[in-house]
Amino acid sequence: MSRCHTQITLADRRRLHHLVERKVPINEMARQLGHHRSTIFRELRRNTFEDQQMPDLNGYYCVTANAMARERRAKLRKLARFSHLRQSVIDRILHGWSPQQIAGRMRLERHPICVSHETIYKFAYSVDGHAIKLWRHLPEHRARRRPRYAMRRHGQRFSPEVNILYRPDVVAERKQFGHWECDLIQFRKKFGKANVTSLVERVSRFAVFLRNNDRQSRPVMDGLIQVLQSLPHLARRSITFDRGTEFTDWPYLQASIGTQTWFCDPQSPWQKGTVENTNGRARKWLSREVNPLSLSDHDLTDICNHLNATPRKCLGYKTPAEVFRQKLRAQIRRTG
Repeated sequence: MSRCHTQITLADRRRLHHLVERKVPINEMARQLGHHRSTIFRELRRNTFEDQQMPDLNGYYCVTANAMARERRAKLRKLARFSHLRQSVIDRILHGWSPQQIAGRMRLERHPICVSHETIYKFAYSVDGHAIKLWRHLPEHRARRRPRYAMRRHGQRFSPEVNILYRPDVVAERKQFGHWECDLIQFRKKFGKANVTSLVERVSRFAVFLRNNDRQSRPVMDGLIQVLQSLPHLARRSITFDRGTEFTDWPYLQASIGTQTWFCDPQSPWQKGTVENTNGRARKWLSREVNPLSLSDHDLTDICNHLNATPRKCLGYKTPAEVFRQKLRAQIRRTG
């Protein structure tokens, strides 16, 4: 009969060490040790010794594994053992600091007792953290924490060759017309999944907004195709996206109009700063409190016209519409 708890002791680790050496299957290890197979998987994943300089020494060693587990538990107990440290962390979370900012500031100030941002997250989502609803003050305001590595699967949806690392320098330096950036403008959850696609040309800062009823990728791509397909190919050379699931149908976009796609690194929206800046300007009319389902195509066109008719310092006080028309005419003359 299996045990009623899953904590592994040093004696268990000694037996597990011998089972690993004999290459016994995980299910059999779990049966002999009286633990669930997931507990054994977790133990081996967390406490296997690895040395990049001397990989021949890599392996599961009972004493080393026990020391690693004890060190991990000691770190997690810091916020329980030291009330002043716990209160300091709580105060900073309530003031809007993220766990990364709190942990980084502690290291900068050389606190005698420091904790990692991961420890702070675990505390915020613990029973004590939930009792005072700390999650409401975290960056994503989630009542339940997303698994730490859940986003890794999303990266597989984007081929390595379309990473922004391989985007030509003429795009990054704004030396060539026809390269766009794309993002979604989000609203309050109470309005559902409706959103607005924002599309901005990098050289002219010319903006186009489109409404979406949800975040399904194919309709988002259909909207982009409808807007861009009437332009000459040299005016729609590429689009830079982030790695949101709404952009996973990028092969369909490329196959339809031949526009190259590039993708920012994970959690790096600053790499498409042009559209992020435009979104900030558009918030004057498209605040999070606006119901996107109430927006008509005419409303979005009016907002775009206002933005595109406003002089920009970065354009020598020309308007985005003026620069876009100038560049577009030059492309048409060149191809004609």
